[in-house]
Amino acid sequence: MKKVFILFFMVFVALAGTSTPANSSDFLLQKKQTIQKTQEYKKNIKEIKAIIKKQDEFSNSYSYDGLYGLYSDDFINSDGFNKETYFKLIKDTWQSYPDISYSTVIKNINCSGNYATAEVTEKAVATSEEILSEDDIVTGELHSSADTIYYFKKSGSGWLISSEKILRETSSLTYGEARYTNIELSGPNQINAGEQYSALLTVDRPKNCVVVASLNQEKIVYPAQNAQDSFRKLSDDNTLERIFTSNKENVNEYVVASVALTRADASIYLSGLGFVMTRVNIIPENNSIKQEDENVESK
Repeated sequence: MKKVFILFFMVFVALAGTSTPANSSDFLLQKKQTIQKTQEYKKNIKEIKAIIKKQDEFSNSYSYDGLYGLYSDDFINSDGFNKETYFKLIKDTWQSYPDISYSTVIKNINCSGNYATAEVTEKAVATSEEILSEDDIVTGELHSSADTIYYFKKSGSGWLISSEKILRETSSLTYGEARYTNIELSGPNQINAGEQYSALLTVDRPKNCVVVASLNQEKIVYPAQNAQDSFRKLSDDNTLERIFTSNKENVNEYVVASVALTRADASIYLSGLGFVMTRVNIIPENNSIKQEDENVESK
């Protein structure tokens, strides 16, 4: 047994001795390449973080040109909006909410060659004023939150945003007493095209207050197409539920709730108004899949 061990040891030494120079050279080369790749990866991560930081800075300073320059000309998002339409929506938002502020938290960044992805959580806050009459102006609060994946591609020596996909998104705009009322809207984050789903609205009804609400389904298109639905009084458990069928046009959609709070004093008056929206991403039908004939026996 000892002889066998010594024989193996001598063979190992001989092989190692004949291949050491080449292996050493290969090892040093691989080590150098690994270090270079690590440094390049860290550099790319740093650059992606810098772009996301600039995105917030340009958004909060309403620098249209600065923000526009961070996106590739062939940009298109998961809603099918190209760069032109996407920035029309941004301009409309800034005009509607001139004090809107944005914040972004980076959750994860991955780089692979000339491409990268960044998963982030984005929030936006703003105020809105509605003029009901010369003496009656009400202030509203906008709150929006989204979990988003940004896609990047290298262009020259830098990076550009080439696409985005919103995984989850909720927004609310509330006025008057609705600003201090808990309003929750639930629905699926993702569903198949043409499939039924339930949307549930829950309102913590203030004391001595009557709440009526509506639930609508709206496709995410530009210009927006607002659906109409009549208001209904909430059930005894302060909820309103509707069953929808997702569209078959391979377009993502929103469920939108409108909530009105009314009180009775000398007369009946509107004490609060709220709008809550949640995104439903549609999984498109793949009509290219061919089903095999189940009656054909497998060979």
